[in-house]
Amino acid sequence: MAAGCKTRTRRPRRGLAPFVFVITSLFSTGAAAETILFVGNSFFFGAGSPVKPYGAQTVTDLNGTGFGGVPALFKAFADQAGLAYVVSLETVPGANLDLHHTEKRALLDASWDYVVMSGHSTLDRDQPGDPAKLVRYTGLLVEMFQRRNPDVQVYLNATWSRADQTYLKSGHWYGKPITAMASDVRAAYDLAAKQSTLIKAVIPTGQAWIRAMDTGVADSNPYDGLTFGKIDLWTHDQYHASSYGYYLEALMIFGRVTRRDPQMLGRRETAADALGLSPDHVQALQRVAHDELAAAGLRFSDALPLPAAR
Repeated sequence: MAAGCKTRTRRPRRGLAPFVFVITSLFSTGAAAETILFVGNSFFFGAGSPVKPYGAQTVTDLNGTGFGGVPALFKAFADQAGLAYVVSLETVPGANLDLHHTEKRALLDASWDYVVMSGHSTLDRDQPGDPAKLVRYTGLLVEMFQRRNPDVQVYLNATWSRADQTYLKSGHWYGKPITAMASDVRAAYDLAAKQSTLIKAVIPTGQAWIRAMDTGVADSNPYDGLTFGKIDLWTHDQYHASSYGYYLEALMIFGRVTRRDPQMLGRRETAADALGLSPDHVQALQRVAHDELAAAGLRFSDALPLPAAR
């Protein structure tokens, strides 16, 4: 685990304006607080769902767009687990990692303890399925972060299969099983991680979505109707996630970064309650996240006690 955040060393080393909340939070949470940055696009800021504005006041949106999204869910989970994180996000709709490197570097070039990154959902907007940009700009961004903090822990978040890319004739993965896109995306992120030894791990969010479908928690095809009792992980455009889909993504990131079992949060977890998610489905998604992370070889830490039963 990265060393505890110290205000004299972990404070971002550029203009102060975007980081007023960060510095304030460091003092309010104490010296043990660590910084985590989310770099990505609408799959992080929660487009198409109530997750987008959720908890915006608890995180720092470096672009000033006022999003909470998945980073705010991570913050809520960490707070409930008794973990002190100062959370920031830098997200642009439809962006791949090249945009963040070429246009947002001034915001990102700082000392962070943890960074979680996602590229475009199809790997390359212009050439779907091509991992070249992801691999190249992952390496460049990681090198930048490492120069600021040699102990930074960087994670890549491998995203999910899009129903519109699978079931519609216009989709790049049309005619293939719903597992195909998630597998291709995961392979690209694994390749990016292999090319940079500074990557801590790839978070298998797309595989968690498939596990939810395979275990009967989620419906695998929104175009043929929703099976009673199952959830739809996609939102209305069958592209972005629903609140349930983003919730599962946040559970995967929380579990992998903190090494805490997502099931410790419980069926009455507060963010889920605020979003109106069914306790039964929340419990099921926490189990899916646990099982997928365990299958990926993660050994959960028992350093902190579980929260009181609800």
